[in-house]
Amino acid sequence: MAIPRRRHQFRRRMIPVVSVISAALLLLFGFLSFLTPSPTGVDHLRRTMMDDEIGDGNRTTSEFSIPITDAVVAARILNATLIVPKLDKKSFWKDDSNFSDIFNVDWFISYLAKDVKIIKELPRRRRVQNPYTMRVPRKCNERCYINRLLPVLVKKHAVQLTKFDYRLSNRLDVDLQKLRCRVNYHALKFTDPILAMGAKLVQRMRMRSKHYVALHLRFEPDMLAFSGCYYGGGDKERKELGKIRRRWKTLHISDPERGRRQGKCPLTPEEVGLVLRALGYDRDTHIYVASGEVYGGEETLAPLKALFPNFYSKDTIARKEELQTFSQYSSRMAALDFIVCDESDVFVTNNNGNMAKILAGRRRYFGHKPTIRPNAKKLYRLFLNRNNMTWEEFASKVRVYQRGFMGEPKVRPGRGVFHENPSSCICEDSEAKKIVDPIPKHKKGTDVAVEDQNPDDEPEWSEPEDEDDQMNLVDKFPRNATFSDYDTAPEEPELEEFLSD
Repeated sequence: MAIPRRRHQFRRRMIPVVSVISAALLLLFGFLSFLTPSPTGVDHLRRTMMDDEIGDGNRTTSEFSIPITDAVVAARILNATLIVPKLDKKSFWKDDSNFSDIFNVDWFISYLAKDVKIIKELPRRRRVQNPYTMRVPRKCNERCYINRLLPVLVKKHAVQLTKFDYRLSNRLDVDLQKLRCRVNYHALKFTDPILAMGAKLVQRMRMRSKHYVALHLRFEPDMLAFSGCYYGGGDKERKELGKIRRRWKTLHISDPERGRRQGKCPLTPEEVGLVLRALGYDRDTHIYVASGEVYGGEETLAPLKALFPNFYSKDTIARKEELQTFSQYSSRMAALDFIVCDESDVFVTNNNGNMAKILAGRRRYFGHKPTIRPNAKKLYRLFLNRNNMTWEEFASKVRVYQRGFMGEPKVRPGRGVFHENPSSCICEDSEAKKIVDPIPKHKKGTDVAVEDQNPDDEPEWSEPEDEDDQMNLVDKFPRNATFSDYDTAPEEPELEEFLSD
């Protein structure tokens, strides 16, 4: 199945952005000679072939996991055969990597063999040149797939699903949620060359310091333009970012001040540095920074480097020739950053995007390593008044405001997106696993949170829907479908944003 292509086709070098990849899923109806029990309780021929074309615009490699994972689950729901995803090579960045260049395809197929049949390509006799194209509604649940998609498959024999971003409900039966975890945390493995280079980078960080912090810094020009935020750069900033923003014709006129008040703007490099210092990380802390093109360049990064002079990236700890195999491919470079961030003692982000959520879920699943996300809504007001208080007052308030944003393991089941809080896959006794405290012990204060409260006022960075998504779904529902097929019960808003880290 598919990976979504974001409507924003600007891509940055490193952990390329966001949660928006547009994917095409090819479902081929082929009559096979055997019957297979349907996981959904609907008996039908195992006759569906599924092929993904994953558009990779502005997205992190880690975020490929969401649509790929959901594609496998959708194939299970439909009792379908899944074709190994094909990455879109027509996107703005023009990364011509194949699935097998990033992920271990043989492992992917074999690990999931008991769950879903997966093949590398369609047999020639079953290929269809122009399959029927349709789009599944967002957050489509099991019943939705059976009611909406299955009849079309039976009639058309081949169906191509477009824009497969968040087209599967956040809430599914436990068995399907556990399948999501098997895919995301076990079946999807990077290729051996990526794993080997990633391990080298981690080792080199460990050689410099036993412990290190990884910072995923989203401060690229296109990301800031999309957010509509303003950072005090005067007419020059407004003109430069405004020009980029006009490329997205569906975006409304922004109110930068309102965006900051609502916590929808990422922290600046200096601000995230001040937060870390307030939380107790001193200038001896070693920081690995995964970032794209930072708006303002070295001038913008200078305050962060002054706060943390032990500042590293893959380009500074690896030789140019070592990265040569990867440097021409943004997705593979992003995979290296993902490995180093995942292996860090503490992962920090200056935004509340998908990368933070995906890594937070992964780190919870594998025994818990903390992920620090900014409480941008409250920190904004604090930064406005920073010059009117002592450092001790500022640091104390930061620790208070960051309660619930420190990635502690206790999160109420069902809160947030599943990839952030995979509670269905974590044993009840998982709290017995070793818990790493994100606050340095010598700096810990009594006002630091012990539990992830995941407050209701946590901001989400929503992406405007495509015009096609703003359709009247009632007119497009099949006659046997109901609104209950579309998971319309109240739930936490999905993070369908331009960035994710």
